[in-house]
Parts: sequence; structure tokens; C-alpha cells
Amino acid sequence: MNSLKNIGYALLIIAVLIWFAAVLFGMIQVFPFGLLGLIIFLGFGLLFIKVLAERLINAEDDYYDKNVEK
Repeated sequence: MNSLKNIGYALLIIAVLIWFAAVLFGMIQVFPFGLLGLIIFLGFGLLFIKVLAERLINAEDDYYDKNVEK
């Protein structure tokens, strides 16, 4: 069952990367107006990386995730 889950995640990641590449290519095609979209994409990407990094290094979140009953 885990292998099917991993295959599903891999396919999802591939689809998202293709979608991002298509959007990026489309924004480059409409150069002067596409810069706004590229700036927004960059902002959301940096925020996502910041939130993900904070979650990964936060020991308190890990403790509650592992030890508190839901």
C-alpha cells in the first residue's frame, strides 16, 4: 500500500512541476505584463519555503504531533 501512495505522490509532484513550468513559460511569453505574475510566484514560493522550514525545525510542534491525543 505504501508503494501505491509513493507512486501517487510522485505523479502529483510531476504534474505540479509541469504545471509550474507551463505557467512560467506563459508568463515569459507575455513579457512586460508577465513580470507581475513572476514576482507574485516568487513571493508565494518564498513564503512557502519559510513556513515549511519553520515547521521542520520546530521541536514543540513535533512533540505535540507525536504525544497529544486527537
